[in-house]
Amino acid sequence: MIPWRFKLLYDGGCPLCRREARFLQRRNRHGRLVFEDIAAPEFDPTIYGVSREQLMGVIHGVFPDGRMVTRLEVFRQAYRAVGLGWLLAPTAWPGLRWLGDLGYNWFARHRVGIGRIFGRNCAAQACVNPVAKGPRR
Repeated sequence: MIPWRFKLLYDGGCPLCRREARFLQRRNRHGRLVFEDIAAPEFDPTIYGVSREQLMGVIHGVFPDGRMVTRLEVFRQAYRAVGLGWLLAPTAWPGLRWLGDLGYNWFARHRVGIGRIFGRNCAAQACVNPVAKGPRR
């Protein structure tokens, strides 16, 4: 079996986040991408050296060696792990990287409201989003 290449830390309390995780799970035929629900009661953020608020503010991902990335880079790595890296490759190009990061930052701040627009409410305010700040990695 091929070991995992990337771990996606996603908010299982957020309907939009769950939907994206399910999309990636269906395409994860070789098990190169693993998923960890940061909203699960047993989840311990201290093993990653970050707070729950930081994890809820922006998406995070982890490589097997422990390196952590955030924001749009997480999606680039997750899509690459399931063989769809070409879809997001242009977001790493100069100029487009800046624009993609700007778009993701806006989305991260407004994901709860965006979910409501599309009829995807969070149960019991499970994914109330703290200010989307944190280290840029």
